[in-house]
Amino acid sequence: MLDVSRSLARQSLVVAVVAALIDAVVLGLCGVFTVAPWQTVAAVAAIVAGDLALAAPPRTAGVVAVAQVLVRLLAAWLLHQYGFGTRFADVGFLVAGYRAGAWLSGPKSVLTMLVMCGGVAAAHLLIGSKNDNDWRLLLATTAAAGCVPWLVGRYTAARGAYIADLEQRERLRRQEHQVALERAVTEERAAIARDLHDVISHHVSAIGIHAGAARMAMADTANGTATRSLAAVESSSRAAMVDLRRQLDLLHGRDDAGQRQPGLADIDGLVDHVRAAGMNVEVAVRGSVVELPESLDVTVYRIVQEMLTNALRHGDGEQARLEVAYRPERVLIRATNPMPPAPAAEDTAVPRGLGGIRRRTELFDGELDYGLDESGTSWHTAVSVPIGGS
Repeated sequence: MLDVSRSLARQSLVVAVVAALIDAVVLGLCGVFTVAPWQTVAAVAAIVAGDLALAAPPRTAGVVAVAQVLVRLLAAWLLHQYGFGTRFADVGFLVAGYRAGAWLSGPKSVLTMLVMCGGVAAAHLLIGSKNDNDWRLLLATTAAAGCVPWLVGRYTAARGAYIADLEQRERLRRQEHQVALERAVTEERAAIARDLHDVISHHVSAIGIHAGAARMAMADTANGTATRSLAAVESSSRAAMVDLRRQLDLLHGRDDAGQRQPGLADIDGLVDHVRAAGMNVEVAVRGSVVELPESLDVTVYRIVQEMLTNALRHGDGEQARLEVAYRPERVLIRATNPMPPAPAAEDTAVPRGLGGIRRRTELFDGELDYGLDESGTSWHTAVSVPIGGS
């Protein structure tokens, strides 16, 4: 805003200087200087001062316009006194009329315009212009110099106000649209949260309760494998409830009311859950650990979670390897697991979880690579994401 004000001030000064030069040169070259040098110098000084006043603040538009009328009458008197009927330049006078129309309002603006029209008519009558012989020409000349610039200024000011009003309305419309959109998103998130709570959380809680009851009932039996599986189901359901409650808090806008979002620092918990389900997971971390942006940290955690889930569901269920490599500008995650010797028909297809991994990776301009090795006995999923990616 300050730069715009300075630019306008510089432009006003340029207009004032150009007007002063033109008006002073025209009056000085009309011939009156040869017969009345001192009077001409005084008139030129008055014209220059009046024109330079055009660079004054807008609140002085009325005073500057009256000063231009006086300067015009002074020049007309000088020309008439020494018998010169040459029409003098009136650049400053026209600019002053424009400023009066653009910056003044109400009766003050109209009165200033009438004073300027009177000054134009008086100057022509004083010089003895040929327009005096026809009142219609005198009226047209008076309107052209005293009224038209004022009208142009009024139109420009009204147009500027109209554009500013349109811009203000557009800003208000955008704000209202943004508020309505945020309200709709909030209501939709609340509806999703209610559905998740009413449907999914009930079933997940029931799974955990029944798994715990079955584990306790089988505690005295010799079936250790079944007991471990039930313990894994119970532990996983509790972890799922924690994640579900966290997501519900986010949907309700209560991100500050509970725990932080999980990240790479919580991978050990994921690995423990998978190991509790009976699969041996080897974890390897390379490079110096780098603190990731929060959104990227959560995304990488979810990618690792999906990788381990896919290894448990679609691999041989016995072994997997997870590698996390920190590089100066990227973080790489790679999961490998042996494939079962005779997979079921539905397991030969690409795991559905890869779709979620791909979307999360593309969100941060990352790269995804997956597939079987050359022998067809091992599956790998590799993700490379730039640190600080958008």
